[in-house]
Amino acid sequence: MSGTMRAVVVEHPGGPEALEVREVPLPTPVNGEVLIRVKAFGLNRSELHFRRGAAYSGSFPRIPGIEATGVVAEAPGGEFAPGTQVMTMMGGMGREFDGGYAEHVLVPAAQVIPFRSELPWEQLGAVPEMLQTANGSLQVGLQAQPGQTVLIRGGTSSVGLAAAVLAGLRGLTVIATTRREQARPLLESIGVDHIVIDDGEVASRVRELVPGGVDGAIELVGVNVMRDTLRSVRTGGTVCFTGMLSDDWTIPEFYPMDWLPNGVRLTAYSGEAADLDAQVLQDYLDAVSAGAARIPVGRVYAMHEIVQAHRDMEAGVVGGKGVVLT
Repeated sequence: MSGTMRAVVVEHPGGPEALEVREVPLPTPVNGEVLIRVKAFGLNRSELHFRRGAAYSGSFPRIPGIEATGVVAEAPGGEFAPGTQVMTMMGGMGREFDGGYAEHVLVPAAQVIPFRSELPWEQLGAVPEMLQTANGSLQVGLQAQPGQTVLIRGGTSSVGLAAAVLAGLRGLTVIATTRREQARPLLESIGVDHIVIDDGEVASRVRELVPGGVDGAIELVGVNVMRDTLRSVRTGGTVCFTGMLSDDWTIPEFYPMDWLPNGVRLTAYSGEAADLDAQVLQDYLDAVSAGAARIPVGRVYAMHEIVQAHRDMEAGVVGGKGVVLT
């Protein structure tokens, strides 16, 4: 294949207007690479950080996007048959090499995950990074077991919503936080057991719901509330630091004796494509198809609406996972 494709290019860091839709050359795969025809791609806050020039890695000009969902166009090494439905994410996508904000993306075969589903592309496009992060936070970060109770701090974020769905499927009791009363129906609709309105301090209310504290907590808001999250967890329990919706990344005066309650563990999670098992992905998609789970899609955009999509992401009005259809 040769020719051109439409893609979103960032020449220099800047505001949402730095995202330009252009015709660019179609990449050519070699052995060990897979060219994916992108049907949809999810929107992530890390792409917002990259676009602003605030990311710790990456170079410009660049096609951003840390994930993509579509079908195999070419795989010269024979790893996947053309037409296979696939997802890909991370591994330097959209930072070190061109990413998913395009009609085609070229990635190493090792970071391609196949699946089979009849679900619409706007739903499938929301899944890869969201599911990988939610699954890893529960499995690796918390080592959560059926029957346990988990607090999701930042419950209406896309990862928070996906974690709540997965936790429910795995027999956990879910407490989720939101700052907005009007988000309650969204959290109820995906089966959250208890909803706590977050005014910056939730530990006392969590302990009213679960005397002694929850078994685990996924921190998706940031270090500005993490101390309070740690106080929501029982001795022997775990807090997994996964996200920073607040954009607060570091703790200026971290005093462990003061921050960490006795015996409460603090872990972190950020994974790669290899950390999302193809069977976990397939099981989740099958559960959605069967009506046992749902994919928390917020707003769906066309590629020419990418500037508006980033404005919405910055304003926090997407209401779930933002997805762009190519």
